[in-house]
Amino acid sequence: MLLDAFPSALDLARFQFAFTVVWHFLFPAFTIGLASYLAVLEGLWLATGRAVFLETFQWWLRIFAVAFAMGVVSGIVMSYQFGTNWSVLSDRAGPVIGPLLGYEVLTAFFLEAGFLGVMLFGLNRVGKGLHFAATCCVAAGTLISTFWIIAANSWMHTPTGHEVAPDGRFLPLDWWAIIFNPSFPYRFLHVVSAAYLTTAFIVGAVGAFHLLRDRANAHARLMFSMAMWMALIVAPAQVVIGDLHGLNTLEHQPAKVAAMEGHWETRAGAPMILFALPDMAAERNDLELGIPGLGSLILGHSWEAEIAGLKSFPQEERPTNVPLVFWSFRVMVAIGLLMVALGLAAFVLRLRGRLYDTPWLLRWAVAMGGSGLVAVTAGWIVTEAGRQPYTVYGLLRTADSVSPIAAPAVATSLAMFVVVYFVVFGAGIWLLLRLMERAPHPAQEGPAPGAPIRTAGITPAPAVAAGQVTQPGPAE
Repeated sequence: MLLDAFPSALDLARFQFAFTVVWHFLFPAFTIGLASYLAVLEGLWLATGRAVFLETFQWWLRIFAVAFAMGVVSGIVMSYQFGTNWSVLSDRAGPVIGPLLGYEVLTAFFLEAGFLGVMLFGLNRVGKGLHFAATCCVAAGTLISTFWIIAANSWMHTPTGHEVAPDGRFLPLDWWAIIFNPSFPYRFLHVVSAAYLTTAFIVGAVGAFHLLRDRANAHARLMFSMAMWMALIVAPAQVVIGDLHGLNTLEHQPAKVAAMEGHWETRAGAPMILFALPDMAAERNDLELGIPGLGSLILGHSWEAEIAGLKSFPQEERPTNVPLVFWSFRVMVAIGLLMVALGLAAFVLRLRGRLYDTPWLLRWAVAMGGSGLVAVTAGWIVTEAGRQPYTVYGLLRTADSVSPIAAPAVATSLAMFVVVYFVVFGAGIWLLLRLMERAPHPAQEGPAPGAPIRTAGITPAPAVAAGQVTQPGPAE
């Protein structure tokens, strides 16, 4: 009885990979956007000569270094699991996935690693122009890395450009079709915009936090202003991208969409279900609350469009955890709408000249600081849990992808991962929060005008060292 109740090696391997990928993606979701933000700050400093841009750049540079390091470490751990827990998947899909991940290392990781040191320590050594180029290379590297990772993941969702060999391996035939598979453009745009929003809301929360302490803090005003511009522009765009991505998913993975929407019956005029408790055993929703016809309008662009329900798919082809997919999707959408609302509220108050002086707005921004991290986690859960029971959708089932390894061995490594991750990355997150808590402000002492600028974020730019504190202007 006790052995029967013990989770299988498959369940433990799935949970272990889910645990490590959730921890890992918290950091790239932040650093992808932060790298671009740093490049923008340094570019504005070079264009305007205003010290507030350089000082804000240096203040966030420390945070970027810590977050980037944790992202690299957590990513290395994930790659090992392909050999330990998912060797069958590696063997059969390796001819396609392996080169894509290899390209990520060659084109992105080496680019980031090669210029990261220059970005962190080289401003006083290589000159302003070359340092800015290094910062842009690191930012570009994060986007290139995202490109290859999403290409590999998207191929597993919408596999094209390959053939299946007699031994079951997927052999590449058309790399263009493999990379630019049907879901790739939507996933790439969705992930990149989500990363930019995640960074914007963290930056905005930090700026708002320090504005609640000191409304005249020029650096906090700059952070908050730029973050709210990003929220105003990118959050609505993300809603549109998400809708297009959903329609693409409906075409290629209709069972996933049925689980996301909570539809069990195939019907015309399907509602948009706001709240429900999906019951997989009874194949129905309890306590359902929805808007009639709106589901058909969103998915089929017609009030009477017929939308397939989960019952139209064999049980073995449905997502294995419908409630998880259903509620994760709602968490993601709800946060997205709150982001749009905050961006609009900030814009209205900006027009009224009250952007920095409205306590409720600042507190709202602080509360939304980690919302992007929650949203991207919920989005990955929808994507990956909705793909089940397949690793390569429609071609290779998850149960056939796991390594021939005993459950106790997986349980032992999982327990070790949990302990180590909470200790190591818990300490790293604590350090990040401590760095964010320190108020950004011009140092009272520094080099004379024209003296070298140190890039550790301690010594201010010459203009500030001389007492020429620059306040944000209209462009900020």
